[in-house]
Amino acid sequence: PRFITNLVPRREKRADGRPLLEALASLTWVQWGHFWSGWLAWTCDAIDFFSVSLSVTRLQEQFGRSTHDITTAITLTLLFRSIGAVVFGIISDRFGRKWPLIFNLLLISVLELGSGFVETFKAFLGVRSLFGIAMGGIWGLAASTALENLPVEVRGLASGVLQQGYAVGYLLAAVINLTLVPETSTTWRSLFWCGAGISAFAAFVRLLLPESAVFLRAKAAERARGGSTSQKTRIFLHETWEMLKRHWLLCIYAVLLMTGFNFLSHGSQDIYPTYLTDAKLFTSHDATIATIIGNCGAIVGGAIAGWLSQYIGRRLTIIIFILLIGAFIPLWILPTSFGGLAAGAFFIQVGVQGAWGVIPIQLAEISPPAFRATFPGVAYQLGNMVSSASAQIEATGAANLHTTITDKNGQPKVVSDYATVQGILIGVVAAFVLIVTILGPENYGSHFEKSKAAFEEGAGRGETVEGDNDESQPGSRPTSVRIVDEKRATPEPV
Repeated sequence: PRFITNLVPRREKRADGRPLLEALASLTWVQWGHFWSGWLAWTCDAIDFFSVSLSVTRLQEQFGRSTHDITTAITLTLLFRSIGAVVFGIISDRFGRKWPLIFNLLLISVLELGSGFVETFKAFLGVRSLFGIAMGGIWGLAASTALENLPVEVRGLASGVLQQGYAVGYLLAAVINLTLVPETSTTWRSLFWCGAGISAFAAFVRLLLPESAVFLRAKAAERARGGSTSQKTRIFLHETWEMLKRHWLLCIYAVLLMTGFNFLSHGSQDIYPTYLTDAKLFTSHDATIATIIGNCGAIVGGAIAGWLSQYIGRRLTIIIFILLIGAFIPLWILPTSFGGLAAGAFFIQVGVQGAWGVIPIQLAEISPPAFRATFPGVAYQLGNMVSSASAQIEATGAANLHTTITDKNGQPKVVSDYATVQGILIGVVAAFVLIVTILGPENYGSHFEKSKAAFEEGAGRGETVEGDNDESQPGSRPTSVRIVDEKRATPEPV
């Protein structure tokens, strides 16, 4: 079948372009700045989100609620993220990358700051719901900002490093929770306030950088043609509808893929500290250390997978790392010692976040090229919405399934069986992601930066910019080949 034979990119596509180190050396300071500003935005997203996961026990004490009730805040945040993805994605594809991302980061900063001042559980849920809307815009804007200005040859590695900004954010939140939080009288609130400050700093960094070169080129072309704002808005709406008519099946596929990936991520991370303290009887300190070790594995896995995908293709890389997850589930749930469980956390996150490391470039390449902020962002957040109850599923399952372990005094103790619940959930989801990935499309090496902007006529059909035929640039492709590639820019799933 074609979906099996095309797992590895054709030889001529792999050979096209410059060596990785040469391409990296050619990057300008602005290109580096765009990439790292997108990475920092995504890192802030993780710090702010995982502030709740790392504070479950303290929030229980603050509000007098159960684990199930506290995880409602996580569920609500994930549910409302799709709204933000639609709003900020459309604004970004219509008006540019810079100012929507700056406003988005400042809004996150304000809401994260507010989370640290609430006094009632209802207020906390309300603020975290609003935070979910703001948070939903970050991924699509960060990924498009970071990747669209880079040469094709480095996008695989860049995708892996970008995605692991999330793991770095979780790691930083865990370090703050380990060091600062116990030393302050405000305890969990200080973690939220730190996250707010870092998000405001990320907005300032983006403020110092120019608009994406893709949008500067498109706006210059529109000014030359004398197009008005109202005309561009009308064209944008028309091209958006044209894109949806042509690629509705691809939209469904992307949401299914991201549903599986979000279940993998949230199912293995969101209540992992609670699993260690409640089911393995770890101290909060040891649980945080194990979380940090797991995120180190995530960073390693994401970078390796992103780099590897540049040579063996996106889907095959995802498949390899999904199989790695299945191999290490036993090590993740069966040991009782700190060393064994920390090793399991490291390797399970190598698999989970290794597969995730390919997702930014995989979604960017299969997306309708003019809508590479809206399409990936909305697909990602709709998947998040479907998987939003993962923490509550695990908490409810563990509350109704118990096992007996030996505590540090050698006495038997009945605990909630988080290990079995998480093992079953991650195993089933990994199998689902494996099947969806094998059956799905791939557009390895797409030159999506050459497409028209979403407010230009023909954008919904994936048309490229007229006159973009400079074949003298290193790694550029013959015009005839590029035309064929762009016509394939959004292959439908098998």
